[in-house]
Amino acid sequence: MPSNYKFEYNVDIVFCIDCTESMDNILNIVKGRALGLYDDIQRKMSSKGKKISQLRVRLIGFRDYVAYADEFRRKVHPNEPMMVTDFFSFPQDAHKLEVSVKSLYPVGGGDIQEDGLEALAYAIRSQWSVTGDKDRHVIVLWTDAEPHALGYGEGTLRYPKGMAKSFDELTEWWDKSMPKKNSKRLILFAPDQGCWTAISSQWDNSVHYPSKAGDGLQNLDYQTILSCIAESIG
Repeated sequence: MPSNYKFEYNVDIVFCIDCTESMDNILNIVKGRALGLYDDIQRKMSSKGKKISQLRVRLIGFRDYVAYADEFRRKVHPNEPMMVTDFFSFPQDAHKLEVSVKSLYPVGGGDIQEDGLEALAYAIRSQWSVTGDKDRHVIVLWTDAEPHALGYGEGTLRYPKGMAKSFDELTEWWDKSMPKKNSKRLILFAPDQGCWTAISSQWDNSVHYPSKAGDGLQNLDYQTILSCIAESIG
């Protein structure tokens, strides 16, 4: 088998995780595997004759901006609508990712719409590495809910400035904002509904693993996730 070990192979992965109650299985998987992620991906790539020179991981946990604003108005303890980290470099920052993942907790939601498209927008606008001979920029999004339309929560507390105003604009971001067209990959574990269906049929370099709305991806295991990531990197 030809070897690509001579190439500097840089990989950035952004995990977008729906942090509602039904998603506790995915949160537990990511929490339990954070420290070993680097070694696990390296083993998968080694079997393909490839070795990663640099691996970085970023985490985005999302819920609902409108729900947050409503909880704030009612003076209850609100659940943050979006938690976004910088990239963590592996293996040296594995413990930092673990701490960040463990700060996420599943609450509320179910199959109610969430702000998954805003999370995806954050991911697309990441500061991707472009220094390798070969680069791969991978976004993995897990949810069991159809997303709100972009801008649904605009004007509420915490809603970000500079957000894409529509699905068409977000599509343009995917087409034009990613630094290397052939390096980008999107893996969706999401219901076959609404914008998730549109993304899987319209966006290039995307793959969609349909889930049942409200099911929480309970049947999804780590090896399936790892294999999907490795196939996207390869």
